[in-house]
Amino acid sequence: MQDGSVLVTGATGLIGRRLVEDLLREGVPVRALSRSGSSARLPAAVEVQKWNGRTLPPEAIFRTRAVVHLSGEPVFGGRLTPERKRRIRDSRIESTRQIVEAITELPEGDRPECLVCASAVGFYGSRGDDVLDETQPPGEGFLAEVCLEWEQAAARAEQVGVRWVSPRFGIVLSRHGGALPNLLLPFRFGLGGRLGSGTQWFPWIHLDDAAGLCLAALRDDRYRGPTNATAPNPVTNTELTRTLGRLLSRPTLFSVPAFALKLALGELSGELLGSRRAVPAAAEAAGYAFTYTHLEEALRAEL
Repeated sequence: MQDGSVLVTGATGLIGRRLVEDLLREGVPVRALSRSGSSARLPAAVEVQKWNGRTLPPEAIFRTRAVVHLSGEPVFGGRLTPERKRRIRDSRIESTRQIVEAITELPEGDRPECLVCASAVGFYGSRGDDVLDETQPPGEGFLAEVCLEWEQAAARAEQVGVRWVSPRFGIVLSRHGGALPNLLLPFRFGLGGRLGSGTQWFPWIHLDDAAGLCLAALRDDRYRGPTNATAPNPVTNTELTRTLGRLLSRPTLFSVPAFALKLALGELSGELLGSRRAVPAAAEAAGYAFTYTHLEEALRAEL
């Protein structure tokens, strides 16, 4: 039988930290896996075990109620060299395979009830103005391929009766980290502007809702499979630019040409220039009530 605890990987990351705080606030015991094995960046109530980012210690998963797998090599950490691609793949796909294998090897009564394994809207590739709900097929490109294999690895948990959910996270907005501080920097110097044509769709979600959807997936068995973790109202890059400029009282006269982004970022430029009009159809069907449904209110909360 399970002991009621939730195992979280990536517990010191942006979403992981908030999720751990929310779980503890509800009285749920939390175990966390850390590469350093240190508990310095986590609340004292969290039980911390060391891991290498791939292979799961058998004792970590034993009798847990659920597993939330959020860890992974940062995508925006340099150009996509073959070595970085390998690390990105291994930290997501291989670690998920190891977790599912560890779950499979447990006696039936000791397996977790649920596996929440992160994914991303990169699954869809760049799709122009197409509205992307969870029924849409994968797109093209390296990150789309990674997301597809990542979800396929997690889905194998269902073969042994463990409910599986893959939140496809959009751009998480928080003043504490992630994309927003980097987005704000040029605006604070009066250099803000659209990226490329500005017509590409920006699938955003506030941190409160990113963690909230993970909590909902843990509690409610209506959540199954891919689930877009994006706000109901995506915006274009131009609308994002105008909103930031208005809230910061800064001009938005500049623009970054697509060719400049391609020169600077190489293959990763597609993550900024690509268009993903993702909508949270599955979450809304399950009854999730978003705290932030419009971009301006989410940005005001963080600014």
